[in-house]
Amino acid sequence: MKRQEEFVKGKVSIVTPVFNGEAYLPQMLDSVLAQTYQHVEMILVDDGSTDGTPRIAERYREKFETRGYEYRLIQASHKNASAAINQGLPYVRGEFLIWPDSDDVLEPESIEKRVAFLQKNPTYNCVRSLPYYFDAETGGSMERGERQGDLSDEALFWNILEAKTYVSCGCYMLRSHCFFAIYQDRHIPEYEVGQNFQMLLPFMYHHKCPTIREKLYGVCVRRDSHSRKALTETEEGNRYAGFEDLIDDIAAICEINDQESKNRIMRWKLGRRCNLSLKYDRKERAIKAIWQMHKVEGSKGTKLIEAFLWVFIRNTWMGRVLRQALKLFKG
Repeated sequence: MKRQEEFVKGKVSIVTPVFNGEAYLPQMLDSVLAQTYQHVEMILVDDGSTDGTPRIAERYREKFETRGYEYRLIQASHKNASAAINQGLPYVRGEFLIWPDSDDVLEPESIEKRVAFLQKNPTYNCVRSLPYYFDAETGGSMERGERQGDLSDEALFWNILEAKTYVSCGCYMLRSHCFFAIYQDRHIPEYEVGQNFQMLLPFMYHHKCPTIREKLYGVCVRRDSHSRKALTETEEGNRYAGFEDLIDDIAAICEINDQESKNRIMRWKLGRRCNLSLKYDRKERAIKAIWQMHKVEGSKGTKLIEAFLWVFIRNTWMGRVLRQALKLFKG
């Protein structure tokens, strides 16, 4: 583990994994080159691409050198995004760490404004900006893809886990020494699902994160992206199970042992299981998840009956009327 003073003061390390990104990688790298901040190192990890990504990535080496930015290209065998990030983490030397996706973009002042905030507010070890969303094909703006939540709330662990606020990875900037105090071997848990939960949740469990209320990071919405790809019921079930295993791993890293928090994690799991079961009209599985949630929550019988009733009427005309009524009521 590097001591805090061995991270280069003022430098920002950017770690980005990319897989078959020839169509969109240039816009991300161009957005890095357009930054107003001067002290940057770019660590790009090619996760075994089979298209023209390596050629494009190599073409940018001279552009980064001309800009005065350090540039490191790492070639790895194809595995997954979290494994690719692990290939880059040992090379991080900056005081600050960000990890934008390879198809997203940074606004020109994105890095400078976040660094300025952390330098001005040394009691904080991380900060985030707001995201905006754009269509990959047209470049046009799109509606917000994630909830913003209460932007005054700085305790984000549960908000991120329970999807009450956005994950958009490139919005977050962390102090490197705090991040590597958690992952002293510079290695996050590797799963086929996720990489942002591994990067964010243990950090947010220990540190408060304020929000700069400016849209400094653009999220590219691609219909063919891994997160939006249509899955079979079995594939989606495996994906959900993978996230459950990942959260158990993260809970162990955070040393979450109190019963209230463990119950809250279990409610998160059961809620997802119920929603997945309802999506595929698996009523028996949904009822089982609701019953288990009832035992965890100790909810009253009337609430349990309402939940069971909803399983059977949700896809009927009565369920549709109730959903519409709720939308009108919420206004």
